[in-house]
Amino acid sequence: MRDQRSIAPEAQTQANTVRTAVFNLLRSFGIDTIFGNPGSTELPMFRDFPEDFQYILGLQESTVVGMADGYALASRNAGFVNLHSAVGVGHAMGNIFTAYKNCTPLVITAGQQARSILPYEPFLFSQQAAELPKPYVKWSCEPARAQDVPAAIARAYYTAMQAPCGPVLVSVPVDDWDAPAEPLPPRRVSRSISADPEELKIVADALRACARPAIVVGAGVDRDGAWNQTVQLAERHNALVWVAPLSGRCSFPESHPLFAGFLPASRERIVDLLVGHDLVLALGAPAFTYHVEGFGPHIPAGSQLFQLVDDPTQAAWAPVGTAVVTGLRHGIAALLDDSAGVQRPAPAGRRPAPLVEIGATITPALVMHTLAQLRPRDSIVVEESPSSRTIMQAHLPIDRPESFYACSSGGLGYAMPASVGVALAKKDRKVIALVGDGSTMYATQALWSAAQLKLPITFIVLNNSRYEALNSFAPVFELDKPVGTDLPGLDFVTIAKGHGCAAQRVSQPAGLKAALQAALDSHEPTLLEIIVD
Repeated sequence: MRDQRSIAPEAQTQANTVRTAVFNLLRSFGIDTIFGNPGSTELPMFRDFPEDFQYILGLQESTVVGMADGYALASRNAGFVNLHSAVGVGHAMGNIFTAYKNCTPLVITAGQQARSILPYEPFLFSQQAAELPKPYVKWSCEPARAQDVPAAIARAYYTAMQAPCGPVLVSVPVDDWDAPAEPLPPRRVSRSISADPEELKIVADALRACARPAIVVGAGVDRDGAWNQTVQLAERHNALVWVAPLSGRCSFPESHPLFAGFLPASRERIVDLLVGHDLVLALGAPAFTYHVEGFGPHIPAGSQLFQLVDDPTQAAWAPVGTAVVTGLRHGIAALLDDSAGVQRPAPAGRRPAPLVEIGATITPALVMHTLAQLRPRDSIVVEESPSSRTIMQAHLPIDRPESFYACSSGGLGYAMPASVGVALAKKDRKVIALVGDGSTMYATQALWSAAQLKLPITFIVLNNSRYEALNSFAPVFELDKPVGTDLPGLDFVTIAKGHGCAAQRVSQPAGLKAALQAALDSHEPTLLEIIVD
């Protein structure tokens, strides 16, 4: 990411076109990377492609958006994406939805056919381009005139970066890029949200007065850089800390004595786990995300719920409690300033994970335990292995900020491309993509991008030859075994090598540690397929 004020001298002397105006705008925003899979309606954008930009090619549009998502989260700036008209946006919708749920700032441009032939419904056009990605973009448009494209992209960037962050889309007709346009200077647009001090004082007073508080942390804490403040707040109040259901980030050190564990996405079980706490403070998280139908109260009897969140929509639909819309750093700082002199006994956090026994086969617990021992302390885990998630949470603690990324939407096909984007943005840290066999098949194209970029990513594929998460979930609906969940015959070593990545397979416990160590030591993208029981 480059200095926002630096504009290449040669760019200033070129003819004033929509293309030059847009590239100069991107420079001013600190953007020098474009993720895309080009089609015919995008080609004029890349005429005389600037030398100070890099184009990251993905082999399928959903993979492209996933790479940009990981890059945006890790770089803390909007990812810039270029897609192909209606078909490309359609392919990308799964990860556009995930970016929306992840609150990832993405500026997506989509090609459109020439304005002069749009009335004739030409080949490869988008009939209602601005409507296609809704409701999973914060804003979208197709500018009325070519000269309006730079202003539309500027608005898109400012909107994407305002809390809560999210994806936006601008549809650009193919003949707009060469049209004349005046340079558009960047503006300063505030991104932070500050709550009413009186509202925060209500929360602080209740927190100070309660006897046994619990804190529930969500992705918004890590996203807003409020990790250290959250640790201070928990220690100041001797409050147990839970992770919100299905959170896509780690927002509290999981080896900390006050860490209590992970809340499930079930109303009754959340209430059971929070019994005994007379105050629940949700930070940067919905209150609460549910996966199955539930009944009864949303919080234990005799408890109060307070929520600090940067998303007004989440504040509005929370079923109970007091919600304060605020930036997390600002809100938690106010609570810290107003919590002096609180004295409470220290509660006991979660118990250590049970010892992992080595048997005749490799279990997911053995994989997580071994990985926790071997991985570099500052490594980053990008996870998409739903059936192994609770096992990972027990045996692979994350103890540093900006060290864990996962999909917040529940869709598959995110982690592998996201790990490519994270590795591009965090070149000094090891990136580990921890994925299931079913998840891998949604985004194998990411292996090719990783190989072409020579990124030192370790892809760990847990192969149990089935969609195990669905088998595990089947009893909820009184099913013995659902149809369509077996995945026999997949060879991930051959798939990886075919995309240009080094790869190996391990199926016996005796070979696991050495295979994992070799994959982690590699300075090139490497896939390790682990046959798990």
